Amino acid sequence: MSSAEAAARLAAHGANTTAVPPPRSIARRARRQLADPLVALLLAAGAVTAVLRDLPDTLIIVLVVAVNTTIGVIQEVRADAAVAALNQLAAPVARVVRDGRDQIVPAADLVPGDHVRLEAGDIVPADLELTEAQRTAFDESSLTGESVPMHRQVADIASGGTVLISGRAAGTALRTGADSALGRIADLVANTRSGPTPLQRRLVALGRMLGVTAVAVSALVFFLGMLAGRPVAQMAITAVSLVVAAVPESLPAVVTLALALGARRMARIRAIPRRLHAVETLGSVTVIASDKTGTLTENRMMVQQAVTANGARYTISGTGYVPDGTVTGPDGATAIPADLVELARSAALCNDASLLAPDDERAQWAAAGDPMEAALLTFAARCDLDPNAERATTPRVAEQPFEQARRQMTTAHELPDGGYLLVRKGAPEYILETDNDAVLLAAAAQLAADGLWVLAVATATTRGRPDPASPPPMRPAGLVGIGDPLRATAQQTATAFERAGVRLLLITGDHPGTAAAIGARLGILAAGDAVVSGDRGPLTDADITRVRVFARTQPEQKLDIIAALQRRGEVVAMTGDGVNDAPALRHADIGVAMGDGTEVARQAADLVLVDDNLGTVVAAIGEGRRIYDNIRRFLRYALAGGVAELLVMLAGPFLGMPLALLPAQLLWINLLTHGVPGVALGAEPTEADVLQRPPRSPQESVLGAGLLRGVLTGAGLLAGVTLTAGMLAGQLGLPWQSVMFLVLGLAQLGVALAVRATAVSGTARNWSLIAAVAVCALLQVAGVAAAPLRGLLGTEPLTAATILACTAVAAVPGLLLRVAGQRRVARPSQ
Repeated sequence: MSSAEAAARLAAHGANTTAVPPPRSIARRARRQLADPLVALLLAAGAVTAVLRDLPDTLIIVLVVAVNTTIGVIQEVRADAAVAALNQLAAPVARVVRDGRDQIVPAADLVPGDHVRLEAGDIVPADLELTEAQRTAFDESSLTGESVPMHRQVADIASGGTVLISGRAAGTALRTGADSALGRIADLVANTRSGPTPLQRRLVALGRMLGVTAVAVSALVFFLGMLAGRPVAQMAITAVSLVVAAVPESLPAVVTLALALGARRMARIRAIPRRLHAVETLGSVTVIASDKTGTLTENRMMVQQAVTANGARYTISGTGYVPDGTVTGPDGATAIPADLVELARSAALCNDASLLAPDDERAQWAAAGDPMEAALLTFAARCDLDPNAERATTPRVAEQPFEQARRQMTTAHELPDGGYLLVRKGAPEYILETDNDAVLLAAAAQLAADGLWVLAVATATTRGRPDPASPPPMRPAGLVGIGDPLRATAQQTATAFERAGVRLLLITGDHPGTAAAIGARLGILAAGDAVVSGDRGPLTDADITRVRVFARTQPEQKLDIIAALQRRGEVVAMTGDGVNDAPALRHADIGVAMGDGTEVARQAADLVLVDDNLGTVVAAIGEGRRIYDNIRRFLRYALAGGVAELLVMLAGPFLGMPLALLPAQLLWINLLTHGVPGVALGAEPTEADVLQRPPRSPQESVLGAGLLRGVLTGAGLLAGVTLTAGMLAGQLGLPWQSVMFLVLGLAQLGVALAVRATAVSGTARNWSLIAAVAVCALLQVAGVAAAPLRGLLGTEPLTAATILACTAVAAVPGLLLRVAGQRRVARPSQ
């Protein structure tokens, strides 16, 4: 292609870079956050408190709205960051042939029809149809999830964004930019938006309900006061004060504090939330859809099984490319027999990879070259061989490079005694075809059924220098089964998910046999269970609802699985580390990325596991449930108090109390009870059974599961003791309004202590709550004992005996609720 033709095609084709959505202004994003019903209700309450000169409540409301709006804006900005990270994966330049000569051009300028050349280490700049392929192996793990390098030959397609790790290739550009495999994923990420979290949806619904209820009841109190002949101005202020008192305006502060504390705890276990609400969302999760490579497995190839020529099977264990490991024989013995050593030596000689020891640049052992060949070197080291020494004493003198057609490689080596050793490794069906060894063929089939990639090794010795292209008959040395091993904690993690009532799904781009073997080891695939393969066609809802292991899945299919689960009402967490996982990470209720994964995955996720340990998610689920429990504790406490105040104000006129409490008294009680003690409830510790109970239903209201009943029970007790104390005080000639003021405030603080977490160790007690309640109780008593406060609140002085009597009466609701709560813990089935 000439440069002029390329320029014309580029102009006609348009820009090839992956599309980034135009950035929205910060002001527009902020306005959308402020339109949230609960935030709007808070703003209205803030306006009222400002008019009433209630400076503390006004400041709290403004601070909470500012924090929540900032968090929401940051969340929206992250979408563009994920796409920007995808663009970094694309090759910046490409080597093309134009006007009969090689040219280096920006990858964005490629057009279909360009002839592209690739060397080892190059990023493929577009989807190419290969016209030349010399010993090529492509790393496609980040794009497809396949952990094994893929060998490609002429006429195969090399996808954009993959890396040529060995050999040399050339090809014709078929699809460039947004039309390429990488561009298609970028488009999915750019056009995928995660919705509000379950907690946000619940709080929005609660905000609407509370707003309507508070306004309606306050209007009723206003009209009752008017009918009783009270001044219009006084009743108007009373009605507004009731709205402020009934709506728990510190709820967002409690939520924010609980989430922030949870985020800090999770950071200690090396799980970094990128979005604050993600902390709580984990507690709502009902399904975890996990990628395999790099998430449940180590993303390092390792020889896990070896079979010698006589059929003896050995298990090899170790971590990554570390040479140290253990070899266990069929009888449990750890001695390494000579025939296994010979198998390992042959595999290390017919090999082009090398192992890199830790140094100043690397903290761990690493591999250079084909990861499968590096696994063979590690296998040799674990059989007490030094691969470098073996290569030095038995140097290679000739070779037949890897043949894609027959999937084998042959090398010739000079022996110390002057003879020659031929080694061939490759697919068992080709290596074993001449001798038709029934024992080894059966062993190969068993290794493959276990989800391992199987290589056969054969050898021959000659006196004269052999030709690897036409070797003499060779005898089998044995088989090696190579796989990406499960992480050490994977099985325990799967068990912990099951115990917590969270269903674990395996979604991978790997072969169905590999996926089935991993699923069986995890305990999520029983005998007879189906494995659905994405390459058979579109996935149906029936597949998605009944299957727990998915193989050969494309990025679009991962999105389909997540969306189908969400339509069924599931709260879905998606874990992954590759580019192909990014759209699903973005669409899931919570995306969890591995710290060592691609930057694209990290940008698309809500939570990043720095230690790459999926087991950390189990602890994070417990933290999310603790947060939700604490939010419900605060609601039970705050709403019980708010409803009690409404009941007292409604019932007062019918009991001869034209105005049970003055507006200033209502606001004082609200300031003390909804303030620091309410926020301190957000720091309550985790209960012991948090990971033994099933997740709450996604359709359940925040007031569900008995919370509404608890609120009404608490409100009834609070209102009952307050009205009873007021009537008795009136009969005894005491200042009944001041008595009701004192009892209602102290009783609400007692409820804060009653709704604390149960079944926790003494060392985990939330002392900040106890301190907050103590301080606020003293301030409540000061409201009737200190002259300046009496003038501000319109109260009258009470004797010490009366204050003690009020305190005793006020303790009744909290004591009753605490006893009832302890009984529920003792009888969880009820």
